[in-house]
Amino acid sequence: MIREQSKANILLVEDEENLHDALKLNLELEGYEITSAYDGNEALKAIKDEYFDLIILDVMLPHVDGITVTETIRIQNNEVPILILSAKNSSADRVLGLKKGADDYMVKPFNLEELLLRVDKLILKNKKLLDKETIGDTYEFGNNKIDFKAQVATTWNNHVIELSKKEVMLLKLLIENRNEVVPREKILQSVWGYNVFPTTRTIDNFILNFRKYFEKDSRNPVFFHSVRGVGYKYSE
Repeated sequence: MIREQSKANILLVEDEENLHDALKLNLELEGYEITSAYDGNEALKAIKDEYFDLIILDVMLPHVDGITVTETIRIQNNEVPILILSAKNSSADRVLGLKKGADDYMVKPFNLEELLLRVDKLILKNKKLLDKETIGDTYEFGNNKIDFKAQVATTWNNHVIELSKKEVMLLKLLIENRNEVVPREKILQSVWGYNVFPTTRTIDNFILNFRKYFEKDSRNPVFFHSVRGVGYKYSE
């Protein structure tokens, strides 16, 4: 079934080329966007650079094995769903994979239809967790008022500002995740619609504008914060 919704992004980490190509083809036929990695180091680099909805991860990988990759991802507080594929069938191996942070574990050879069902379930479950309670058409904070529908804001000193579509999208994303750091990869994917962007300066400029609009002292912001090396946060 080809998916109508926005495509989920999957990192496929498998060093056996024939299996990798077969999985990639079948996942793309389901409507997913696939990024390929063939060893543990490639996987960790991709995870650092991009936002993924799911990682499909082989255990026996060159350089860094799948269990270590899983452990490294979880140490970095990245909660991306991980589906481990392994030729190791013992309960001890399954327990180890799940204990290190995998969400699911499938043994090779596996049934393709079952794999696709599990992929779908993991992505849907993760999406529900990420979908915060949406805010309404208007939002007020610190004597500022934003009308998302009209793309207009009235600031604390009664200035009326027209907002661009991207400004509205970014404000909504930050406010819906209030008091939590939103990773820059997530912002780029949600607001700009693709994974890799050459610089985060674009987001920095938006945050600087928000401080000019909404903060009484833009050099000592109360609401809009940059968290170096991680992302951005709206605080109340």
